[in-house]
Amino acid sequence: MFAVFSSGGKQHRVTEGEVIRVEKLGGEAGDEVVFDKVLMIADGDNVSVGAPYVEGGKVTAEVVGSDRSKKIRVIKFKRRKDYMRRQGHRQWFTELKITGIAS
Repeated sequence: MFAVFSSGGKQHRVTEGEVIRVEKLGGEAGDEVVFDKVLMIADGDNVSVGAPYVEGGKVTAEVVGSDRSKKIRVIKFKRRKDYMRRQGHRQWFTELKITGIAS
């Protein structure tokens, strides 16, 4: 059984017991999070597709923790013009363990 839900402007395909990273959410480790913007739920041959969301569909997850991802280097450079800019960015994320999928 798997589900596709929307969070932080992105779509995530998950199964029960899976650990995923999503955009930073409020909450501390051990808190429960419920996603109700479920786009699709599939259980074998039984597939429910929402228009746009599945009626009564829910994905529950437990917050494992929050952290920042690896640094991404941003470099702007123009040759022969004495122009070069360097910048770094670390995006915040929340790690979730999927505990249940309900339709």
